[in-house]
Amino acid sequence: MQRDFIWLWVYEIGFAADNSRTLNVDSTAMTLPMSDPTAWATAMNNLGMAPLGIAGQPILPDFDPALGMMTGIPPITPMMPGLGIVPPPIPPDMPVVKEIIHCKSCTLFPPNPNLPPPATRERPPGCKTVFVGGLPENGTEQIIVEVFEQCGEIIAIRKSKKNFCHIRFAEEYMVDKALYLSGYRIRLGSSTDKKDTGRLHVDFAQARDDLYEWECKQRMLAREERHRRRMEEERLRPPSPPPVVHYSDHECSIVAEKLKDDSKFSEAVQTLLTWIERGEVNRRSANNFYSMIQSANSHVRRLVNEKAAHEKDMEEAKEKFKQALSGILIQFEQIVAVYHSASKQKAWDHFTKAQRKNISVWCKQAEEIRNIHNDELMGIRREEEMEMSDDEIEETTETKETEESVSQAEALKEENDSLRWQLDAYRNEVELLKQEQGKAPREDDPNKEQQLKLLQQALQGMQQHLLKVQEEYKRKEAELEKVKDDKLQVEKMLENLKEKESCATRLCTSSQDSDYPLEKTLNSSPIKSEREALLVGIISTFLHVHPFGASIEYICSYLHRLDNKICTSDVECLMGRLQHTFRQEMTGVGASLEKRWKFCGFEGLKLT
Repeated sequence: MQRDFIWLWVYEIGFAADNSRTLNVDSTAMTLPMSDPTAWATAMNNLGMAPLGIAGQPILPDFDPALGMMTGIPPITPMMPGLGIVPPPIPPDMPVVKEIIHCKSCTLFPPNPNLPPPATRERPPGCKTVFVGGLPENGTEQIIVEVFEQCGEIIAIRKSKKNFCHIRFAEEYMVDKALYLSGYRIRLGSSTDKKDTGRLHVDFAQARDDLYEWECKQRMLAREERHRRRMEEERLRPPSPPPVVHYSDHECSIVAEKLKDDSKFSEAVQTLLTWIERGEVNRRSANNFYSMIQSANSHVRRLVNEKAAHEKDMEEAKEKFKQALSGILIQFEQIVAVYHSASKQKAWDHFTKAQRKNISVWCKQAEEIRNIHNDELMGIRREEEMEMSDDEIEETTETKETEESVSQAEALKEENDSLRWQLDAYRNEVELLKQEQGKAPREDDPNKEQQLKLLQQALQGMQQHLLKVQEEYKRKEAELEKVKDDKLQVEKMLENLKEKESCATRLCTSSQDSDYPLEKTLNSSPIKSEREALLVGIISTFLHVHPFGASIEYICSYLHRLDNKICTSDVECLMGRLQHTFRQEMTGVGASLEKRWKFCGFEGLKLT
């Protein structure tokens, strides 16, 4: 059964010594008799191998493998094909011995083993087709089938008039068997005519059907791989979260009850968040949502208390660890003391040499472990002391500077509250008197008018006093803000003085080491590198465009567009060194207080 298909081939003539290919042909399909068994046994003996036929039968049963005649090749006995056992891998440099093959209508003679192996082209993907050249002129398709059907099932043959053909096999491995016949000389019958002889050249051929089948197979494998990956992803994919119910009054009441329960709080909060993001809040449901948000807010105190409890547990665990570590260190000290006492001459002389060696090794190990634990304990204590010192410094600086202002503000607040309460009491008395005056006639009680006048005068006096107290309170607040500004300026001046002092110490040390005079070091520029000079120019241009100044964060955000490696502290330190070029000012009142940097280079030029 043959199929018509289109062949694409490239016929290459010539042989290359570098492109060698060693192929094994299954001898079960090529069980042909040999012309000269004695010659074949001699060749196998020269190679140091047991003489075997192509079907695996031993030719010389009394052969000794140790009698190899070729030097440099060790005697080996590989498993030849045809025995049903997988042979061991053959080294690429080992020569392949080919034998004479007899067919019904022709005879195949092996090539000269001294000649280089025939060259082959690159194997196309999914190749099942071979090119066979060098056929005899009188060769027929029947002879081709007779020679190559031993390699495997032939699907189609296309013979040309120019002594070559293309053969397509059923499987890819059959092509390798066909390549084994490349280089054989073919002779039809016993004729010596030139038209009845030829030299076979077998090579890979490129066919569209082979490429199409290979692509189909690759697509099928890709589909299987995608299906396998999809199944694996579905198996490893985490389960989707449960769906959130739609909003209703009933579900709202359920969620409100869950919000009050600590164990169901997270689930209820997620539902509340989904409802708000969906846009379920309207005028009708606003009160319900507000109550749920209020319930969620009530858990803030619980969470803070839980955090405090965990922090307390952590502190207790730290304390327990420190105590346990100190106890371990005490025991290590005792063990080391035992070793040291044993090393003294009183007891040391009574130990053997091996015992002394063991005691010294144990002593070193114990001292190393003790030092490690001691360093760890000292590190813990050092960290605690640093934390305590930082807290104390912050508390002392803040309390000393704000004690007076806070005490004055509290005194003013108390006085203002007391005056307000007195004013409310006077207003209540006036209202009561007015009510009594409307009920009773004026003639019965002439003293009430005088009391009303006195109360009104007292009320006016209290109001004036209250206004004065409020003005004084505002003035004190302004003074407090001014004190805070002064404090910030003083801190800034301290930082500048510290920087100047560090610069002066650096200059002094550099002047001692170098031979240059002190005057040159004192007159050095505050700009230390070309990079700082570029930064000064860019910042000056930026601040010149912003006459009202800009914060350090705004300036650094602009500089980060040019270079991400610029540090905010370095920029602020550089601007602080150039006092005649940049000036820092405080703008805003109260919570809107902000530090802004301004460019004052033109004014500084006049001063310098």
